Amino acid sequence: MLRKALVLVLAVAGIVSFVSCGNTANHYVYATVPAVSQLVVFREDPFSGVLTQLSESPYSVGSGAQSVVIHPSGKYLYVANPGQGENDVSLFDINKDGTVSEVTPRTAVGTLPFILAMDPGGKYLYVANVLSNNISVFSIASSSGALTPVTGSPFAINLSAKNMQIAPSGNFLYISAPSAPTGVIAAFSVNAGALTLIGATATADNEPSGLAVDPKGAYLYAANAAADSISIYSIATTGTLTPVSGSPLADNFKNPVALTIDPTGGFLFVANQGSNNISTYTITSGTGFPVPVTDSPFGAEAQPSFLVLDPNAKYLYVGNQTGSSGIQAFGNSSGSLNSIATYGVGNTPTSIAVSQ
Repeated sequence: MLRKALVLVLAVAGIVSFVSCGNTANHYVYATVPAVSQLVVFREDPFSGVLTQLSESPYSVGSGAQSVVIHPSGKYLYVANPGQGENDVSLFDINKDGTVSEVTPRTAVGTLPFILAMDPGGKYLYVANVLSNNISVFSIASSSGALTPVTGSPFAINLSAKNMQIAPSGNFLYISAPSAPTGVIAAFSVNAGALTLIGATATADNEPSGLAVDPKGAYLYAANAAADSISIYSIATTGTLTPVSGSPLADNFKNPVALTIDPTGGFLFVANQGSNNISTYTITSGTGFPVPVTDSPFGAEAQPSFLVLDPNAKYLYVGNQTGSSGIQAFGNSSGSLNSIATYGVGNTPTSIAVSQ
């Protein structure tokens, strides 16, 4: 059952976080590899984007380690472990040299915790449990990173989440999920971590996958994997979603499954799993509508399944399902990508987080 569930959510499990830092600071790249229950750690060269695996890496983590996020302070790292008999979240202290040390005991959650998300202030951790159809929410102790369930957690959502995103304000949470007769994006208001359903918006696809919210919290983007399109929604002050004019946008490539937006809000990057490439778009100011970058798309390794920019948006890292089963590094210049190298991790990675 675990293997089947892994396949179902693999393409969208790459829930990512990053910590802002200067242009010349060393960043560290953390990747989960569920097949061997490992966390692989690399140092990123800030001048070239080249990755060097730490000698202490890989680390053994919880069974089926699936998703990883980093606290905004850069001190703590969390991994969701949906392995059989596990169903918990690991906490790690991050050392100055990028190495990590696990703090036990692990925190129990619902069944098959595949997706992690954290509010920008680092006050709350959200865990989407895809088999128990609920979300566990924890407050985070600033002094230790320890997790404490908020009142009412876990919150029933009656959906099996494919992806989860927090608005930059921390006031809204969005979940993409399959549903009948079509997929939905469910919107929740957030009050001290507690979730209240605002509403559910039908999508242009019965399998909505990746989600991304622009840095100003004005627009939400959804990858429609089966329909080969991207939906664009404006976000009201109440958190409700309204399709913008011209949405959905035909992606012109097969199976778009993951999205990310650069920190300026100027560019959208899309992993097209069925076409083995990355398409990039300029985001039109005032409308949020994406316009293809002139030399897009850019060839990727087989079946790119998730992607993340480093904090300076100079480099893009893409996880792929087959081929080299690794992480492909690209240089990024205003949405134009050049391939740097691909780094094997032995088995299929499912999530990356980048920190200083």
